[in-house]
Amino acid sequence: MIIVTGSFIAKEGQIKNALALSLAHVARSRFEAGCLLHSVQVDAENPNRLVFLEEWESMAMLKAHFKVPECVAFVSRIAELGEFAEPLNLFDATRLNG
Repeated sequence: MIIVTGSFIAKEGQIKNALALSLAHVARSRFEAGCLLHSVQVDAENPNRLVFLEEWESMAMLKAHFKVPECVAFVSRIAELGEFAEPLNLFDATRLNG
């Protein structure tokens, strides 16, 4: 399983737009092959920061996700709304409970 984490800080006044765009991306991504979890949260300490958490069955399926045209468009559109995006962190993990 591949775990993906990342965060994004919206420009002043853009958090509602960034969150709406992110929620649409998350909802669409959940139906892709290999997606086990795809979520976005608003940081409790910084309301302009969005935190992303994803789980994918394999690196191949994650790479396929990154090539989906809607995913490419999301990355471009969200960048316009932000002032900082943390690089994605990728972790190769094994579930201990099976």
